[in-house]
Amino acid sequence: MNIAMVVTSVLSLIAGVGIFLIACTMMSSNLESLGSKKLKALFAKTSKSKLVGVGVGAATTAVIQSSSATSVMVIGFVNAGIMTLAQAATVIFGANIGTTITGQLVALGMFGDSAISTSVIFATFAGIGAFVLTFAKKDRVQKIGGIMAGFGMLFVGLSAMSGAMAFFSELDSVKNFLAMFRNPLLLVLIGAILTAVVQSSSVMTSMTITMVVTGLISLNQGIYITMGANIGTCVTAMIAGLTSTKNAKRTALIHLIFNVSGVVVFLLIGLCLRLGGIDYGWLFTKIFPHAPQIQLSMFHTIFNVATVALVLPMTNWLVKLVEKIVPDKQSGDELRGEPRLRFVEEHMLKNPPVAVQQIKYEIMGMAKLSITNFDISADLVCTLDGKRAEEFQRNEKQLNFINAALAGFIAKLLKSELSERDRIYLTTAFRSITDLERVGDYAENMMEYAGKLTDAGAAFSEDAKTEIVQLQNMIHSLFGFVMSAYENCDKTSLKKAYEIEEEIDRFTARMAENHIVRLNENACTPEVGAQYLSLSANVERIADHYINVAKTILIS
Repeated sequence: MNIAMVVTSVLSLIAGVGIFLIACTMMSSNLESLGSKKLKALFAKTSKSKLVGVGVGAATTAVIQSSSATSVMVIGFVNAGIMTLAQAATVIFGANIGTTITGQLVALGMFGDSAISTSVIFATFAGIGAFVLTFAKKDRVQKIGGIMAGFGMLFVGLSAMSGAMAFFSELDSVKNFLAMFRNPLLLVLIGAILTAVVQSSSVMTSMTITMVVTGLISLNQGIYITMGANIGTCVTAMIAGLTSTKNAKRTALIHLIFNVSGVVVFLLIGLCLRLGGIDYGWLFTKIFPHAPQIQLSMFHTIFNVATVALVLPMTNWLVKLVEKIVPDKQSGDELRGEPRLRFVEEHMLKNPPVAVQQIKYEIMGMAKLSITNFDISADLVCTLDGKRAEEFQRNEKQLNFINAALAGFIAKLLKSELSERDRIYLTTAFRSITDLERVGDYAENMMEYAGKLTDAGAAFSEDAKTEIVQLQNMIHSLFGFVMSAYENCDKTSLKKAYEIEEEIDRFTARMAENHIVRLNENACTPEVGAQYLSLSANVERIADHYINVAKTILIS
């Protein structure tokens, strides 16, 4: 045995796996970024039927080449209330079908012996994509170049793996060692562990196809390893779910139960086949003769489609099961009243376009907290009833936490590969969270004015209270148009928000004039009047900060 050849083959195998992983990441991130605008609309269609949900999951995963990315999107949409858990389940089922596309592409790339192989032809896309990335100026064209380069690199990595596997297949010692692993359960376990290590079922399936084609393992061995890969691919989501929201835990659990169910069923079928003197390898060799790459890739596809057909009718039951396993009881943070981010989680950094959308939901949630606190403070200065003071303090603590935590998350996300549009949005998001935190501060000032009135045994006049209620209604109207503009990038709503903000400016000016009249008529005292003027100035600044949030749509 030539030690140098063995070392070279091992290094080639490692290099091939590395290139393949990088290629998958390149394709996934660029495809996801390029199609992120349309994904929300596509996912909204899952409400029509379970089959539509499966179709959306399969199509999305086939396009972005990552079932993990699809799962993260699903969790985000469930958290944001866009999708129910049952809809999320059907999308995850479809994602398992969509992820088989990579195996089919790899199988296609392994044809061709005497002539130029399809693998070499596809690999040329790496060079073409690299040229596009180097010379293109437009962000969209660069993304397309990244997709092409990633696609080509899949087959560069595949060639490196194939070369290494071919060398090992010539060594009787290696083949004899691998031949000892015949137990289906052991092979499933090996597939699950290796997939958990490389964190990609696509890589594991592609490596297994290469091992079968080169004769390093039998087709039947490859089939059971591929089954195990379907379980191993759930590990990342399960780990992420341990520290995530209950919806993330439930979604990850649905994925795990779904994949394990399929493996159990196919293990039982395999046992029945063995009792009949045949196995999966014999069966698929008969169905797809003389093409081991097609035999394994087709098993992978049939396995996932059959599992979906089996589990889909039981979707509602499965959702109820995971809801019992992960009940609706409050988390420890919620029970302690500890602030937390509700839509953004660290594992989303792996999928920047999804993370950007989740940041938007977090900011909108922050805006709702700010308007709630404004309402509490406006009501308090009129009624001097402090029954909601504790709620105000919880909200203020949450606003301050979101301001700091979300800014830190955005800073990390800006280091990722982002489209120019998303990068610009994130720079505006920094300002938006600061604006909303300032709204909370002004509402806190108003609470202090109420405290000073209570301490002095004073109160605003009825006319002053009426004006405060009118101003409060105007802020609410402004807030509605600001949120409509921000959520939907609606310039018509922005225009109306500007009009209301100008009306608020005029109204607060009249409030000051009316106060002077009441002061001359001895309807209020100078001390009370000072609180009143400060309050009107604070509300005017609140309107300005809300407008700043809406104006970000002109930049992003």
